[in-house]
Amino acid sequence: MSKVLVVEDNAPLAKSLQGWLQKHHEVTWVASGHLAIKELEQNSYDLILLDLGLPDIPGQEVCQTIRGKGIKTPIMVLTGIDTVGTRVNLLDYGADDYLHKPFYVGEMQARIRALLRRTKSTAANILQVGDLKLDTTKRQVERAGQPIVLRRKEFDILEYLMHNHGTVVTRAMIINNNWEAGADRWNNTVDVHIKYLRDKIDKPFKHHLIKTAYGVGYMIDDSA
Repeated sequence: MSKVLVVEDNAPLAKSLQGWLQKHHEVTWVASGHLAIKELEQNSYDLILLDLGLPDIPGQEVCQTIRGKGIKTPIMVLTGIDTVGTRVNLLDYGADDYLHKPFYVGEMQARIRALLRRTKSTAANILQVGDLKLDTTKRQVERAGQPIVLRRKEFDILEYLMHNHGTVVTRAMIINNNWEAGADRWNNTVDVHIKYLRDKIDKPFKHHLIKTAYGVGYMIDDSA
């Protein structure tokens, strides 16, 4: 089920949007730009519905801030202004689509499906745990929008952990996936590589993702 973040200060409209969307999506609602940015820093979503007329920060600025943080989640803007200039500006700010108020529910749902289809093939190559993203095709890693350079083996181990996020993997499992199966001499090497990974993806950030299951192995997870 796709996760949708609704950013709308009009409570009746927001509740209507929740009612329309929650049959097919997991919906979270926030009523301000600051709350939207905070939510996106802590959790990942498949789609953002963003109202332009927010009480604290203009929707355009929210859109720019989201993109400035490296968050690539598709953004559909809800606006009462329908001019060519507005549409061009929205694209420049980083929006993917816009919907003019008032709108038909059927059109909104169709546009949402189109945006989700457009990003599905790309998302298949992206692993994400919290604000950590790994592109398996480009072999690139970033956290909170900041690129992180990893050596080949570090990348391979991180990819394996992220494929199994939320699950403890033993040293033997990591070895068998990344080195010669049964090569006991690699045990200490696993610990060394985990330390290198922690130095790069955890140490610079407040919230640590790589957890140790003492006597068992390691796990990557975004829970506190």
